[in-house]
Amino acid sequence: MTLGIDPGTAIMGYGLVASDGRSLHAIDYGAVTTSSDLPPEERLRRLHERLCEIIAVHRPDAMAVEELFFSANARTAIAVGQARGVVLLAAAQAGIRVHEYTPLQVKDAVAGYGRAGKEQVQLMTATLLALRAVPRPDDAADALAVAICHVHSARLVGLVGP
Repeated sequence: MTLGIDPGTAIMGYGLVASDGRSLHAIDYGAVTTSSDLPPEERLRRLHERLCEIIAVHRPDAMAVEELFFSANARTAIAVGQARGVVLLAAAQAGIRVHEYTPLQVKDAVAGYGRAGKEQVQLMTATLLALRAVPRPDDAADALAVAICHVHSARLVGLVGP
């Protein structure tokens, strides 16, 4: 089972995906939110605490995280970087290997086109997981897409070998 993470300080999406070799299944998904009224260190502590709970309950084999996309907004990039640090720490504490994917890789793995739009990726995520609707919030759908990307990539690596 793979835990996909869409890191963020205000909203951190998560999605757990399992594969039986023929199809993909969404095990759990959602978002961890923190209030902007809290000091940064408290927000990060809460993200870490909740992520550790999710890991303890589901015990994923792997974690997939989208690589940091550098935007023009430095403040946003720093906050996402801090949230990624929390994710990496939680994975290390649980002994889970982290796999990182670019947005292009995620789009290509899910929609078959690296320049697919966000809505197209979310619709394909729901389709691949046989969900009745696109997962909400968007951050949860994005996290599931990252997990799907890892499952597909791991299959290919298994076919090609080490």
